[in-house]
Amino acid sequence: MTNRTPEQSISTSPNGEEFTLPLPEDYTREFERLKQTVDEQRAAGRQIVVVMGVGFVGAVMAGVVADAVDAASGASPYFVIGMQRPSVRSFWKIPYLNQGRSPVEAEDPEVAPLIERCVKEKQTLLATFTYEALTLADVVVVDVQCDYFKETLGNVRQGHADIKALEESLKIIGEKIPPECMVLIETTVPPGTTEYVAYPIIKKAFEARGLKDADPCLAHSFERVMPGRDYVASIKDFWRVCSGINAVAREKVVGFLSQVLNVDKFPLTVLDRPIESETCKIVENSYRATLLAFLDEWSLFAERNGVDLTKVVDAIKIRPTHSNIIFPGPGIGGYCLPKDGGLGVWSYNTLMGFEDDIFKITPLAIDINDTRSLHAAQLVRDALRNMGKIVAASRIALLGASYRQDVGDTRYSGSELIVRKLAEMGADVVVHDPYVKRWWELEKQDSYPAPGHSMARFFRNQESLKDLSVAERLETALEGVDALVLAVGHQAYRELDPDAVLRMTGRPVAVIDCFNLLDDAKIRRYFELGCEVKGLGRGHVKRIKDSIACR
Repeated sequence: MTNRTPEQSISTSPNGEEFTLPLPEDYTREFERLKQTVDEQRAAGRQIVVVMGVGFVGAVMAGVVADAVDAASGASPYFVIGMQRPSVRSFWKIPYLNQGRSPVEAEDPEVAPLIERCVKEKQTLLATFTYEALTLADVVVVDVQCDYFKETLGNVRQGHADIKALEESLKIIGEKIPPECMVLIETTVPPGTTEYVAYPIIKKAFEARGLKDADPCLAHSFERVMPGRDYVASIKDFWRVCSGINAVAREKVVGFLSQVLNVDKFPLTVLDRPIESETCKIVENSYRATLLAFLDEWSLFAERNGVDLTKVVDAIKIRPTHSNIIFPGPGIGGYCLPKDGGLGVWSYNTLMGFEDDIFKITPLAIDINDTRSLHAAQLVRDALRNMGKIVAASRIALLGASYRQDVGDTRYSGSELIVRKLAEMGADVVVHDPYVKRWWELEKQDSYPAPGHSMARFFRNQESLKDLSVAERLETALEGVDALVLAVGHQAYRELDPDAVLRMTGRPVAVIDCFNLLDDAKIRRYFELGCEVKGLGRGHVKRIKDSIACR
């Protein structure tokens, strides 16, 4: 945070802190700093690991590697350099990390101490903006996002994988790294990316450098990160799948991960080829997405025939072979499940060049999940109509902006589509979420996640959402509303008492339960207070309402 010259740009952190982007002359000084530090670390017997991308996954992965301890000696085997491209959007992450501050907000209480410990106490972690750090690397961990952009809502086939950023990163890696350096791709990628994309790019870069006999040492091991209170554990204490492009790469990736992860309790699964481990991640997430989509149609069945799907699901889960069945909620969200199946379809047609259509279930599952949230908005409409009101003249509170319970991650959340559809219908929407301070998908919808790719493009009447702020107090969000949508299963919302809710709203309201937060007693109480209740898969609510009317 310094005074800047007119030609310098500013990167602003989510907390409003401003950091000046480096000028051309800053790069030489930065590399000199890195080289001196690396020489000292090598003298201490440490290998140098460069983590490309210090975002949601990369920052914590960098901390986990930097925190690793050799079982035999008790020493730190690695020194980690977190590298981030110095863009206006993300440069602030570099000074954050160098100050020992986590650049990602996490519900896990281990994240912030992990970063601080590695930077300040162990001194095994720093961050930089120069790609020249790659010239010093023994291992490069690639955590550069691959997006899937859909051109039509509810039609994944009309979309494409965006791997441009990854390709650019791989080209730079090939131009900079020592030929013996292992490149570990952690990013979820279209199957075949390591062999069909990464290998040729790095191989050609090696040849351009005169390294004609050098064979890139490429490996793949996808992360299974779960946002929430066990974020660090989902990286460190979880089963990993890995592969290498050849025997040398397999040996190196197994050795590296065995030092970093808790492989004694969570053994590695080593597959023969990167395309197998890449496919593993895509199938894993597509399976879960398909299960949720399958339950969507039964959710509608339940609503229309007086069935409570939550009780059906709970009854099925008693059977051990079916214990993984879960209630779908308002669609699926998070960064992985809404897109990963699309990466597989795209890869089959694009990287492998097949023109036939073998995929039926996978794209359909994504399409169903992408549009399930719209049904929640329809339930809001129907509940208000039963109270003699219309959406366009109503103030509606959405409780929960994140994609799952007790986390603050809003990427591709079902809640976003609920808000957008209600705004399209003319509603005045207010939002509350105890884990979310700013809703970037709405606030930055002209440019986030990329220009022209915001979900806003699928709806009308979206301009006002840029001014929508997340209320800090639940009481503020609920005051004077006509309807409230229980969109996410945060524990705070599960504990809400109907009488307390009405004291905050000041009047009877329409209540829409998207995540089976209401038991029958609470549903009954809302009806007794003059409210209207509807819920995804909660077809029995009318039976409860009728029982009250008959008393």
